Amino acid sequence: MRMLSRRLALLLPLLAACTPQPPRAITAARPRYIVGEPYQLGSVWSYPREDFALQETGLATVIAEPRAGRVTANGEIYDPGLLMAAHRTLQLPVILLVTNLENGLELRVRVNDRGPVQAGRLVTLSRRAAELLGVAANGTQVSIAVDTEASRALAAGLPQPEGSRIAIVTAPRESLQAETLAPPPGARAAAQVRQGRGAMPLAAVTDSAASSMPPERLPETVAQGYARPGRLTIQASTFTARDAAQRQAARLPGARVEPFGPGRRPEYRVRLGPYGSVAQADAALEMVRRSGVSDARILVD
Repeated sequence: MRMLSRRLALLLPLLAACTPQPPRAITAARPRYIVGEPYQLGSVWSYPREDFALQETGLATVIAEPRAGRVTANGEIYDPGLLMAAHRTLQLPVILLVTNLENGLELRVRVNDRGPVQAGRLVTLSRRAAELLGVAANGTQVSIAVDTEASRALAAGLPQPEGSRIAIVTAPRESLQAETLAPPPGARAAAQVRQGRGAMPLAAVTDSAASSMPPERLPETVAQGYARPGRLTIQASTFTARDAAQRQAARLPGARVEPFGPGRRPEYRVRLGPYGSVAQADAALEMVRRSGVSDARILVD
């Protein structure tokens, strides 16, 4: 009897190995075009909006997720081996031209998720995109620009979930720390786009619009331009009134007020720096954010 029990104990693992296993569930991609509601990431509120003319400078870093398979904010499947990226406020998906200002390399990536999580970072790149551009994990100076034609094709060719008008006022704003300004050229009000989460019906997509969309797997076409590294600065808030900007600057050691925009209707921004390293800029950003300016960011001048 004891011998039989031992034989059964040896056979059971073999029988289990031979038993057909149910296939693993594969997450299906449901790409859609969204802008989205205001959201909080860390301690910072972000206000997504559609913008086909966005150009920014700042620090890029690498998405920490090493594995493929998770669903992005607009229903696509993340793959670190593809040219993907995350941005806090742009419509999703959008095609960005990312330029490494430190070595001149340029590459187009597909933004389909929200981020970066780390304060003071402008965009996070998939592992493959970061490798091709030479972007370091702690932060590399970059400029980004929306590829207008390709991004408009995505907006026209992907389904847009039906939704209601986004209530921007529901998210908290600091008193006298920021003002509502007119959208920049190329931007469209958030009321004209649809929010993409939940089981909502999707708008129909024409065959011609779908055929003109850029592929999800973007080509690894790296261009070599000129390196033009800049100076790292901190921008706190922007104001339409000089006295409001001066009040904020007075609370921040080393801050200054700079006018910008048209001469007849200038705006005023509060700046600090420049700083000689990413570590110094990060320390200054943390000081500014502790003072209550949660929307402060690192720029490259």
